[in-house]
Amino acid sequence: MTAKKPKLLERARQSLRQRNYSYRTEQTYLNWMKRFILFHNKRHPKEMGEREIESYLTYLAVKKRVAPSTQNQALNALIYLYEQVLGIDLDAINALRPRKSRHLPTVLTFQEVKRILGLMTGVNQLIAKLLYGSGLRISECLRLRVKDVDFGQQQIVVRDGKGHKDRLALLPESIQQPLKQHLARIKTIHKYHLGQRFGSVHLPYALARKYPNADREWIWQWVFPSSTISRDPRSGVKRRHHRSPSSLRKAIKKAAKEAGVNKHVTPHVLRHSFATHLLESGCDIRTVQELMGHKSVKTTMIYTHVLNKGPSAVQSPLDISPKMGQS
Repeated sequence: MTAKKPKLLERARQSLRQRNYSYRTEQTYLNWMKRFILFHNKRHPKEMGEREIESYLTYLAVKKRVAPSTQNQALNALIYLYEQVLGIDLDAINALRPRKSRHLPTVLTFQEVKRILGLMTGVNQLIAKLLYGSGLRISECLRLRVKDVDFGQQQIVVRDGKGHKDRLALLPESIQQPLKQHLARIKTIHKYHLGQRFGSVHLPYALARKYPNADREWIWQWVFPSSTISRDPRSGVKRRHHRSPSSLRKAIKKAAKEAGVNKHVTPHVLRHSFATHLLESGCDIRTVQELMGHKSVKTTMIYTHVLNKGPSAVQSPLDISPKMGQS
């Protein structure tokens, strides 16, 4: 008796896991594939093609008024479905694209950062300091493993960052001792969990297969593990995942309010502030680009518009002319 062929979305799930896509990306892609099929009255994607994809993307832009990044996400999911799962090559997709807005990033002054960090405590404060001191994205920070923190070289190795690229980030000297103390506490907890059979950590599929015992080794553990044990949604194994970003967001929002900072402050604002303050201190923009992990220097250039000297660091004529200032 021949085994039953898995359904389309299950095949897509298996394909994404074989290519080591994150669980979050897996869920997002599968959701877009399902929406696409439902939009076309449950027709099988094999019966459709470029025209149906274009109509769906246009619907997202016109009716749903989604952001350009959201439409791109849907497009990438559908391209993956056709080319990687169904093995169908697509021609150019010509859908109506939403106009891309250019928003200046929210940036804190040095004193605002100092006040916010000073009002935070515990692990959330440590993570916030790392975001500001290293310019990490929150996902990059929470996915750090013990082996990625190099105290000797005073650097952090960011693995599989945006664009699936590795890069080096700064490890501030002022944070090294608190981070070492934090890791010592985590190591003690890890040893205890090994005895309780909860000491394993998720590894990408290829690594887990190549090094079957690595998931229990100290160097592969999360730098910022969750305080609770949970069941892995893929394997069903009970283990400790890394911390959720939700508690950090709440802690930063609360600290900003207590500090009297009248700005929309999120963890990502600390990364924006890192780049801006480096440029203000005279750091070369190419160096900042490399530290931020930007593909193009044009992305880094946006921080030159929010330097603490007005647009393009130009002084206002009202401040230049003494007579105008006094009148």
